[in-house]
Amino acid sequence: MREKNKSMIDIAVIGLALFAMFFGAGNLIFPPYLGTNAGSDWFTGFICFFIADVGLALVAILAMIKTGDVSMNGITGKLGKVPSVIINSLIVLCIGPFLAIPRTAATTFEMGVMPMFPFINSWVFGAIFFGLVLLFTIRPSGVVDVIGKFLTPALVICLLALIVIGYLNPIGEIATTTHFDTVKEGIMAGYQTMDVLASIVFVIIIISAAKSKGYTETKETMNVVIKSSLFSAVALFIIYGGLAFLGATTSAGGFEGYNQTALVVAITQTLIGDYGVLVLAIIVFFACLTTAIGLVSSCASFFEDLTKGKISYRTMVLVTVGFSYIVSNFGISTIISIAAPILTLLYPVVLVMIILTFFGKHIKNNNIFIGAALFALFASAADVLLGYGLPFDFIRSMPFGAYQCGWVVPAIVGGVIGKFIPMSQKAILATKKGNSDVA
Repeated sequence: MREKNKSMIDIAVIGLALFAMFFGAGNLIFPPYLGTNAGSDWFTGFICFFIADVGLALVAILAMIKTGDVSMNGITGKLGKVPSVIINSLIVLCIGPFLAIPRTAATTFEMGVMPMFPFINSWVFGAIFFGLVLLFTIRPSGVVDVIGKFLTPALVICLLALIVIGYLNPIGEIATTTHFDTVKEGIMAGYQTMDVLASIVFVIIIISAAKSKGYTETKETMNVVIKSSLFSAVALFIIYGGLAFLGATTSAGGFEGYNQTALVVAITQTLIGDYGVLVLAIIVFFACLTTAIGLVSSCASFFEDLTKGKISYRTMVLVTVGFSYIVSNFGISTIISIAAPILTLLYPVVLVMIILTFFGKHIKNNNIFIGAALFALFASAADVLLGYGLPFDFIRSMPFGAYQCGWVVPAIVGGVIGKFIPMSQKAILATKKGNSDVA
């Protein structure tokens, strides 16, 4: 019984840590905005958001577990060693020091600090923020416990308090809205969180945490990872649903013209009054801090493994934190504009590999993976170039193009073409070796 209780506690701690690492500022602002625009259809929008965000992230984690290689190579390895290293490195850099980590500090500063302390500049705040991140990540074994036992409960309590207040004292009636494509916007919001990319990086920390708690056998390690992931998904379902409901209670009017960030501020001020800005600052601070901690630790662990220990975990933490601190002072808009094209290129390729890897046991020819990923890359490149004014309008006319998923059909075509291209003898031997290693 004592071992069973320990296992449940460990699953809860790891699950809460995973919840907090996923739940950044972007996850806070999308559900309320969906709710206020969808009105009476808020639950539909929330479900679409949840599937495109958490649902795909869970599929990514389960796909890695099914391969027996719970690492980023478990997803991209079928593309070959060099392409896999390049893609994995770009993913880690983009959701690490190039974009996501600096964005956590910049968002906290602009949403939580500036409204209350306008005399503090971003360099001073960034030094405090990243000082805390450094403190919590410098020891890899302590990251999950710090987040799961201490920081996440504070975040969850603040969020639940806001949701309960909004449920007991709704801001207004939930109205029926028009001219809002609820399904499309829900999917797009989930897509924009980029949590699918984060999931294949966060799993590095989760596996390490499970092993550090004594789950060293492969089967029990995977069991803890699966249960922790499901625990996290349930927690996210409750919080996302509550935030979408809060947004829906503003749909009757009076909140027109607000963007995602301003809407969250307006909701908290309406529900809590003068203390709303303070509560929001606390929520944003904990949401962004926990996400930054998870990303820094994952980034450092990835490059330590990639260099086979030639660059230590601590060195990578210092480099990642220092670089992220500098970039965070560029401001949110600049950060997003720099990294958005790279993410647009990578995201479809990773999604294709996740989906195919999930059914990997039924795919005997690696050229299916390569063909599908290559065609998805070409399509996403066309989408990026269209944004720079080049004549690639056809990509938006493709099926699912309105959802920024014009790469789906090209990926299917590429996979079909790859099926009819025989594998080389070298690739066949490598595949057999990989299967025997997993077995």
